[in-house]
Amino acid sequence: MSSPVLFEELAAAGGKLGRITLNVEATLNSLTLEMVDLLQAQLDTWADDESIAAVFIDAVGEKAFCAGGDVQALHASAVETPGGPCEYAEAFFAREYRMNYTLHTWPKPLVCWGHGIVMGGGLGVMAGCSHRIVTERTRIAMPEVTIALFPDVGGSWFLNHMPGKSGEFLALTGASINAADAIFTGMADRFIASEHKQAVLAALLAQDFAAGDAHALVRHALRPFSEKSIASQPAGQVEPHLAAIARLCDGDSIHDIIDNIVGMETDDPWLAKARDSLAHGSKLAARWIHRQLYETRHAGLKEIFQAEIQLVTNIVRHPEFTEGVRALLIDKDRNPHWAYPSSREVPEEVLDGFFTAPWPTNPLADL
Repeated sequence: MSSPVLFEELAAAGGKLGRITLNVEATLNSLTLEMVDLLQAQLDTWADDESIAAVFIDAVGEKAFCAGGDVQALHASAVETPGGPCEYAEAFFAREYRMNYTLHTWPKPLVCWGHGIVMGGGLGVMAGCSHRIVTERTRIAMPEVTIALFPDVGGSWFLNHMPGKSGEFLALTGASINAADAIFTGMADRFIASEHKQAVLAALLAQDFAAGDAHALVRHALRPFSEKSIASQPAGQVEPHLAAIARLCDGDSIHDIIDNIVGMETDDPWLAKARDSLAHGSKLAARWIHRQLYETRHAGLKEIFQAEIQLVTNIVRHPEFTEGVRALLIDKDRNPHWAYPSSREVPEEVLDGFFTAPWPTNPLADL
């Protein structure tokens, strides 16, 4: 059995390039607690290793960089102890967010090859890297409203920093976006056609990292491939829909915003799919998604992850999450029995409970 995460140290012209490869193609490289711990340990080791100048992160297979967390395992943990504590799920999220924070604050260049599906926990890995590459096959989404979760792994940070109301719209609808959208919204830095991957690696290894600024050398290595790839970049969805998104998200309350989106009549396939996703999603989740984004809109990165671990701990202890996962991923009947048929029926004290600390000390208090 090979390891679910592979690590290599490749000799560059000067110094070394670390390589991390997610290696569970059968599950679309979905993250488990073991994988999170392996990533954390290696990042900690390489941060202190002066010979490692930069790190390249990719994944096996053409379908996905990483489709998210292993939601079935999280569901099993939540079902095992209704009301919590849900030992595996809560440990997973705390250690995953710690690893995400490590990526965001890592002292050396992290180059992420975000090819194929990048969702949930995969987006958490990519978002934390300093040089984020997307390809013609990149498909990004945070569809947590459909399983009664929320866009976590730092989503409260990067969604709040997107242009206009696009972050709020993507969070509420789970709309799928591509490489052009990722660059427009700030989730990625460069588009490079996937055919150039081996040449990109070779260009990185040709750099004499011992002789200069590693970030500058990474940019120097990647830039020509961005220029070669311009013609194959797909058309985006977010930028051309920005005015429509602004109108839809212009409500006096979250209830008005949900009404605007769910009630929209459109022949536009991207908007229609986003509408239907929110319409079928958990209205309780839509409420906590909206409130989480509002409450963290001015927060720093540490506070973001501390707020996210509080919210997610309360969510996995609540039956709405297990029901959402059951309907979409376990029984696959796509017929979830949500607790509240509409957002207006969610009692404010119920919502408040998700934003109340469930323990005396936040597990990420020491970030």
